[in-house]
Amino acid sequence: MRQVVLDTETTGLEVQRGHRVVEIGCVELVQRRRTGRDFHTWLNPERAIDEGARAVTGISDESRRDKPKFAQVAAEFLAFIDGAELIAHNAGFDIAFLDAEVARAGMEQIRLAQRNPVIDTLELAREKFPGQRNSLDALCKRLDVDNSHRQQHGALLDANLLVEVYLALTAGQGALGFGDEAGDTPVARRASFHVGARPMLLRASEAELALHEARLAVIDKVAKGQCVWRRE
Repeated sequence: MRQVVLDTETTGLEVQRGHRVVEIGCVELVQRRRTGRDFHTWLNPERAIDEGARAVTGISDESRRDKPKFAQVAAEFLAFIDGAELIAHNAGFDIAFLDAEVARAGMEQIRLAQRNPVIDTLELAREKFPGQRNSLDALCKRLDVDNSHRQQHGALLDANLLVEVYLALTAGQGALGFGDEAGDTPVARRASFHVGARPMLLRASEAELALHEARLAVIDKVAKGQCVWRRE
């Protein structure tokens, strides 16, 4: 499965009042693993940035004037997310702004949520931690994701943090992560045998045991001590 974790920074909070996107950050995952590919761009929003947005992001009007307009990067952005499941925190906000930008650029009529499945990590967090603060910073603290370098909001920075938050929130729902999905792992190679051959006792290596324990620790934290694999 191919997924794109994304975040945007904007000139303000209300797309209905003509606020625009000033930064887009996307990180690609395949089979719940980073591929090393990302999409990042600063944008000229063609309007002033609200004081509140400047305080949160540190982005000034002057620093955006020489940046490309969304229409200039729209095709590249749409190509990057094509066919991927989109993951965003408070996804409705980001998707609404991106839909407005795509429509303004005259690229397509269909909305992003109709062309791409969308996962909202805020909704996932509210289901898992009802009644608690579920901002990105709060989730980083709760799930032991290091965000000490996040002094201000930034689209690519926040997308990278959201990758770790999403993987922690959904630990145990995908592959356990001990090797690639093609089965070309030390465990898979040692476990191969011929029909009729004498059964072999396979023991996990120290490295495999460490990976197993690390994964159980993440699952146990999210499950609040109810990880079934730790029950005797």
